[in-house]
Amino acid sequence: MPLLLAAVVAAPGIAAVVPAVTGPERPAVTAPPSVPPWQQAPTSLSQEPPGNLLLPGPLATDAPLPSGTALAATLDPLLNADGGGSFTAEVQDALTGEVLYSRDGTRAVVPASNTKLLTAVAALQTMGPDRKFQTRVVSGPAAGAVVLVGGGDVLLAAGASQPGLTLGHVGLATLAEDTVASLVAAGYAGSVTVSVDDSLFSGPNLSPAWEDGDIAVGEIAPVYSLALNSARYDPGSTSGPRPQDSALTAGQAFAAALGSAGAVQGLTVSTDVGRYSGAPLAGAPELATAESATVGEQVQLMLETSDNYLAEVLGRMAADSQELAASSAGAVDVVLQELESLGIAPGRVQLADVSGLTLDNTIPAAELTDVVRAMTSGTDLRLRAALPGFPVAGLTGTLNGRYLSGASASGAGLVRAKTGTLNTVLALSGYVVDADGRLLVFSFIGNNLEPGAPANKAALDQAASAVAGCGCQ
Repeated sequence: MPLLLAAVVAAPGIAAVVPAVTGPERPAVTAPPSVPPWQQAPTSLSQEPPGNLLLPGPLATDAPLPSGTALAATLDPLLNADGGGSFTAEVQDALTGEVLYSRDGTRAVVPASNTKLLTAVAALQTMGPDRKFQTRVVSGPAAGAVVLVGGGDVLLAAGASQPGLTLGHVGLATLAEDTVASLVAAGYAGSVTVSVDDSLFSGPNLSPAWEDGDIAVGEIAPVYSLALNSARYDPGSTSGPRPQDSALTAGQAFAAALGSAGAVQGLTVSTDVGRYSGAPLAGAPELATAESATVGEQVQLMLETSDNYLAEVLGRMAADSQELAASSAGAVDVVLQELESLGIAPGRVQLADVSGLTLDNTIPAAELTDVVRAMTSGTDLRLRAALPGFPVAGLTGTLNGRYLSGASASGAGLVRAKTGTLNTVLALSGYVVDADGRLLVFSFIGNNLEPGAPANKAALDQAASAVAGCGCQ
């Protein structure tokens, strides 16, 4: 049986559809007739996602494989570190797994946020792409006491629910309105107090592997089982300091929304919000509930924006689904456990977190390439759900501002890859359909680099563009 692909581009013999890329209309680009259609840059971005993002079809077997010698001649001059350090790399044929190019591809290196590719695998394999997380409001033991119970959705919005979105799929204002309706229907009128139950997660909220400076600037924050905007003050921001107690922050926003919704019904709501510490709530009457966006959609958001907080939450939820501790250590354990199903032996990957924020993680480029190949071409079709989250060169996510000029511009719209950035680390792992119509997967990783040296990021982008444009016979 042929392996399957959900590709972003159409190539001969590949019956597949693009995961939609959304955004403003781009100027039309006219390619010379000699350029094959799957190598032509899109004239505009899709405004509406297709009804089904995952339409797998058989990979073409007649497209020629690139020559390893030709690939090496193309890539070796590009992968030179600027100011110190070195690059490791691997390129594989997605259909067969044949290694076409390797530069120390089996050497363990720091992968930065390419770690999130492993977390995506664990989340999709353990929970499935259709799983949703519940946020509930239940009655507390005292009259007028309500408890907001976190079920793993950290993408809550303060306002109304927006079912068409991933971030903000569930809105606390809508949840508050439903809660007021239940209280009124039960005949309650009077004062209301709010507390939060965030007991789903266990262990330390912060990994000991994380640097204080990364916490201070908002790369990560203490991890809880409910949060607004993936623990951001502003849903439109992906940088800057974060709330240090996202559960209480969400509880306070819920109390404010409950006060607004309940005022016309004669309810008064205390603004003093604390943690619930009473008897177990397993049998407590439910006042309101709402379900998050799917795990598949959350994985896509995590990969596209490289969201550290969401990655850590998805890791904990994956651990919980396997009856492991929903903790930082449990998240690491479940990711390593799930990698074995891809044939990645224990010991070849070392993890201290599941977001890639620490230098203590090591993953060879060969293993990252194997993971990408499992997503594009493996037998577990649940992993296809990750593909729409890969940033598109020059267009979406963390590649939006790259591939816009110079030697890498030829890869715009063609390269789909997860980025990774730490002070001395750069990484890029993804997939392309080359000029001959062959689907290739790759991983390029730089370690011990000169911080901020622009030529290093350019080297990664040029290498990926060269693979995309390769005839390489």
